[in-house]
Formats: sequence, structure tokens, C-alpha cells
Amino acid sequence: MNQAAQCTVRVRGLAKAFGTNQVLRNVNLEVARGEVVVIMGPSGSGKTTFIRSLNLLELPDRGSIEICGVELAEPAALPPRERRRKTLQIRQQTAMVFQSFNLFPHMTALQNVIEGLVSVKGVAREEARRRGLALLGKVGLAEKADAYPGKLSGGQKQRVAIARALAMEPEVILFDEPTSALDPELRDDVLNVMRELAKEGMTMLVVTHETRFARDVADRIVFMEGGHVLEDTTPEHFFGAQASERCRQFLGRLHD
Repeated sequence: MNQAAQCTVRVRGLAKAFGTNQVLRNVNLEVARGEVVVIMGPSGSGKTTFIRSLNLLELPDRGSIEICGVELAEPAALPPRERRRKTLQIRQQTAMVFQSFNLFPHMTALQNVIEGLVSVKGVAREEARRRGLALLGKVGLAEKADAYPGKLSGGQKQRVAIARALAMEPEVILFDEPTSALDPELRDDVLNVMRELAKEGMTMLVVTHETRFARDVADRIVFMEGGHVLEDTTPEHFFGAQASERCRQFLGRLHD
């Protein structure tokens, strides 16, 4: 099977600074097609900057990103036109689900889901509507198609955001703390949708502190601190007695 068909994510030597604050330091990671990788770590460890760098919402200073055979090496040094071209190619392979939903408040749930299909992919509106309704059904919100975000709960908004991400038919979905803005009783609906995506073989990188999800669904846990990957291991190892002292400390504080 060729490299693109395997649809791996490969990151080599990724570095990013904001002024004098070095947020990412030589990050290396490889994700196989269909893997679910959960990224954990304390606040300020670089998790969000890393996940945002994968679809170039943050521009790395150094290193290379390859997704589904499209490689962007040393992006900060590329001519702007070439960087834009490669960025677009990578974004066609990925979709992002944000902590804060990022829905358009003046659009219904269905309109939010299909906007990218119509405006970016050029899908006819009736076909986009058909696909959008199917995706809202997939996340358990078929009856909310005509509801505006202001009438939805946080959990419902996040499920609309997942449907919107799926509408673009990505090879990889990036989740940035998708449940951290939700009340505890609303989290399970979102996590259950994510579990189903994992069962279907979706490649997912998930920044989260949801330990139960990480135990049950992740193929690997990546633990970051200080802009480095300190651990890249199985859930059994990460949550087991053989875990490093630093990981045990971190998990202990999550449950304090």
C-alpha cells in the first residue's frame, strides 16, 4: 500500500514560538490510518498549539508536517504562494472540532453543516441538504436541523460542529478539548459520537482530559509537557502501574 493510501500523519521536528515563549520543541509524531491518538498534558504543555499546527491554524517555525502524502516542510521559509497551496491541500484532508464550537449564530444547524459543502466544495444546495440531514441524524440531531445555535445546548452545538467537520469528508479529524466547555451531563453525548467515529475507523487526534474516553477508545496516549512529547504509549501503560512518575502525578491531579 502506498504512503498516501495509508493516510498517515507524520510530524518531524516541529517547533513554534510566540515571541520569547517556545511552545513546541522538536515534536515528532506518526499516526497510522484509523488510529485514535489522545494527547494529554498540563496547561501550557503545547497541546493546543500542536493540534492547531497540524492544519496550519498556527504556522510552525520549523519542522515538517505530512498528512495523507501531502508534505509541508519548513513552512515559515516557503514563499507565500507555495505555502498557501500546500496549506489548502493539507486542509482538504483534515477537519477541526474546536472547544468553543465556532458555529455561525445566524445560521441554522443544517446551514452550519452544509456551508462548507456549498461554498468550498461546490456541492449543489439540494444535494448538500440531503447530506447535511443525514449527518445530523448520525450525531442524533435530525430534529434540530432548523434550530439556531442560540436554541441548542452546548452538547448539541458540539455535535453540530462534528457533523460540520464530517461533511467535508476529511481523512483526519482534529479535536481540541471538545468537551471542556460542556457541563458534565452533556459530555457523554459528544463522547459517544466520537466513540462511534472511532469504531468506523476515522483517524482522530484528540486533545482531551477525558480519562475514561482515553482508556476506552485511544490506541495511543501522547503526553506532552514543556513543548516536548514525554510519553507515546498505550493506554494500558499510561494508566497502569508501570507509568512514569510524571504521568502518575498528572493523573493524580486530574482526580484531585
